Amino acid sequence: MFIILLKFSENKSQASQFMPGHQAWIKQGLNEGVFLMVGSLQPGKGGVVLAHNSTLETLQSRVNNDPFVAENVVSAEILEISPHQGDQRLNFLLS
Repeated sequence: MFIILLKFSENKSQASQFMPGHQAWIKQGLNEGVFLMVGSLQPGKGGVVLAHNSTLETLQSRVNNDPFVAENVVSAEILEISPHQGDQRLNFLLS
């Protein structure tokens, strides 16, 4: 399981230019069952993605293909988590 932090960089002003590609990237990750949740870092600091069903290497490649990352609108940090306990509704994440 992974948390991807997408923090705005010096090219934040170009976000609207690359938003359609970024949204398509998000939709693809959700449709392929890799992304579980996508949201905003408050207040206006960027975004966060909760991901699973991937290796770190494959996820890094996916993140590098995000237009926001490729165009330096955001910097990306991937945090890998090994979940051990959780609410029973999230048991599918425990491995």
